[in-house]
Amino acid sequence: MNFYKKIVQTGLFKVTSLNSLSVALKIGIGLITSKILAVFVGPNGMALVGNLRNFLTSLETISVLGFQNGIVKYTAENEKSRIELQKIITTVFITLLLIAGLLSIFLFLTASYWNNKIFGDNLEYLIVFKVLALVLPGYGLSVFFIAIINGLGKFKKVISINIVGNIMGLMASLFLITQFKTIGALMSIVITPALLFFVTFYLIQKEIQFFQIIRFHLFDFRILKNLSSYSLMAVVSSVFGPFVFLSIRNHIIHDLGIEQAGYWETMTRISTYYLMFASTILSVYFLPKLSKAQNGLETKNIFLQYYKYILPVFVCGLTVIYLTRFFIIRLLFTKEFLPVTDLFFWQLLGDIFKIASLILGYQLFAKKRLLHSF
Repeated sequence: MNFYKKIVQTGLFKVTSLNSLSVALKIGIGLITSKILAVFVGPNGMALVGNLRNFLTSLETISVLGFQNGIVKYTAENEKSRIELQKIITTVFITLLLIAGLLSIFLFLTASYWNNKIFGDNLEYLIVFKVLALVLPGYGLSVFFIAIINGLGKFKKVISINIVGNIMGLMASLFLITQFKTIGALMSIVITPALLFFVTFYLIQKEIQFFQIIRFHLFDFRILKNLSSYSLMAVVSSVFGPFVFLSIRNHIIHDLGIEQAGYWETMTRISTYYLMFASTILSVYFLPKLSKAQNGLETKNIFLQYYKYILPVFVCGLTVIYLTRFFIIRLLFTKEFLPVTDLFFWQLLGDIFKIASLILGYQLFAKKRLLHSF
């Protein structure tokens, strides 16, 4: 009993419990959204939604230059040094604002090209990219604000932001998908992250009085140089990765049809739900801890926490998911999606290895080991 009581009293357990609530809510909302998509747009629409999600993942990383993990690291390290913290926030804010403005103009002017690449010749979806160009600055700044709050160790506020964002996403999806079908689903994906900007700005202003910290004379190119290695690391996974998924999906559409691409996207979507727990707890709890670790022994203890308490839970959970796969498909989607059950075994097996290796990647981010990441 004392052993379990000790676990319950740890910071990891408290953050994990709150994070679990957040992730459970996000998964629940995601499942509701998936059901709505299955009913109103079917496998064909699911494939188009997947294409747009992959494009947005890459675009979001570009809009923040892949800095988010670096921002968490340097904010955590310089939390007690007001001048250094001001330099970091000022430098990154000015840089991201400039990049977001340039990207917005570029995307607006080339909307037709991206529509053709993502959705083919159907010009009905051109408006999606026009709207995306207008709201893009909100994407980068909201990620920036969350990274700062995370770096300051305000885990509960980061998780609260995620909860609010999920609820906003559900409300937007319910209205737009039921009213406008496929185009509504695409618009909900574009609009929701931009709305999160207002929530993150309100919270960051309460934490550090943001506008009082920004001082243009504190802009420091040295900070950009330090963060540049994070950009290079992010390009591989967050920019090229989604484009690989996009290419795979388009290949399936070309060779097997858009319906089969919809099945593959459905399996990927299910995988994303349960991987949220690992990625969120790693970024919210383990990344700041790894960044502050002073020696190999501290790092080793952090790794042991992850492999002792997090990984076994996932293995058990994925086993249950596999055994109940037919029920899951009928519950979350429709009978039209039952062929997806054939994809479960290999997806779940691969994800176990992915979950086991994730913390190794976060250690590279935390210690900025760029050469080790290639």
